[in-house]
Amino acid sequence: VQVVESGGGLVQPGGSLRLSCAASGKNIFSINDMGWYRQAPGKQRELVAHIGSGGSTYYEDSVQGRFTISRDNAKNTGYLQMNSLKPEDTAVYYCIAQVQGGTWSLNFWGQGTQVTVSS
Repeated sequence: VQVVESGGGLVQPGGSLRLSCAASGKNIFSINDMGWYRQAPGKQRELVAHIGSGGSTYYEDSVQGRFTISRDNAKNTGYLQMNSLKPEDTAVYYCIAQVQGGTWSLNFWGQGTQVTVSS
């Protein structure tokens, strides 16, 4: 199983980016929970947003109202729409997907995608 993020880049303050997280591989039955974390230089990795298998969502306070997490179950893909970006959003963003196989369930991390917010 592979989990691959994409969509990061350099954006000016106030701009937008959309991150994608795609899970692929043999024997994937479904994706349960998905989450986005970020890690800025010198800081601990923190949870940014989470979406459950039923669509329930959670957002960290600093991104509430600016970020939107969603998913496409048919594509085993999750998304993080980030609007009104601020310099303090600069970090490496990681996706985590709880992958359900026939008789197993495991968490897989992506490799991370850099988001830089700067003028």
